[in-house]
Amino acid sequence: MLLSRQQTQFYLTDLETPVGKAINLIIAALVLLSSAIFVAQTYNIPDVVRLQLDFIDTTILIIFAVEYVIRLWSAENKIKYIFSFYAILDLMAILPFFIGLVDISFIRILRWFRILRLLRFIDKRFLFESISSEDGVIFVRILFTLFAIIFVYSGLIYQVEHPVNSQVYSTFLDAFYFSVVTMTTVGFGDVTPVSELGRFLTVLMILTGVALIPWQVGDLIKRLVKNANQVEIVCSGCGLAFHDVDAGFCKRCGTKLPNTK
Repeated sequence: MLLSRQQTQFYLTDLETPVGKAINLIIAALVLLSSAIFVAQTYNIPDVVRLQLDFIDTTILIIFAVEYVIRLWSAENKIKYIFSFYAILDLMAILPFFIGLVDISFIRILRWFRILRLLRFIDKRFLFESISSEDGVIFVRILFTLFAIIFVYSGLIYQVEHPVNSQVYSTFLDAFYFSVVTMTTVGFGDVTPVSELGRFLTVLMILTGVALIPWQVGDLIKRLVKNANQVEIVCSGCGLAFHDVDAGFCKRCGTKLPNTK
């Protein structure tokens, strides 16, 4: 039995029903597997293994392409969907494969943005449903955002510098190390880019690190301090699990909390 457009769109965005959860779990797993394959391919591995990884990666890209087409087909407002944040990420995840068919290999640097697709599931409390508080979800989202940005920058700098500076940027770990020390403004100077694009990416890393990391870390500290002053009291009205120690009413719906005077 074929699903209608409305049903298809529902299951692609739903994270509560078994079918919707299964579909999105598979997508999340494929994103992680694809990212792991990219990292593994930066190391010296046997040609047979590399061919197998290429086959798996190509299969994943085809699945992503089919997913994108289905999402576009089922969307009510297709123009709005095409220019939405997650649709752009989805397109960037599959674009390198199709452009690569005409031998424009440089565009393959976009493949590192695939890890950002997981932001969709964190926003929906999908991968971390065991975290009952909203602050906890925000905490995890901030951590993942920091990791994702560092991961993307590491992939980009590796893709740009490895062909011209393979002794310094020999593996993904070298690029990851460079990204961390650069974005945290530590700057040991033992790993440096030599290409113009690599230096431009380094400038972007520094600016991102100066602007983003203190803000995100500061937000993390505020969340930790705030959570330290909260206790687990489940609201009978809306189910919110954590409230301030001296709270008498739910901060979300105003219901009187149990065990309060």
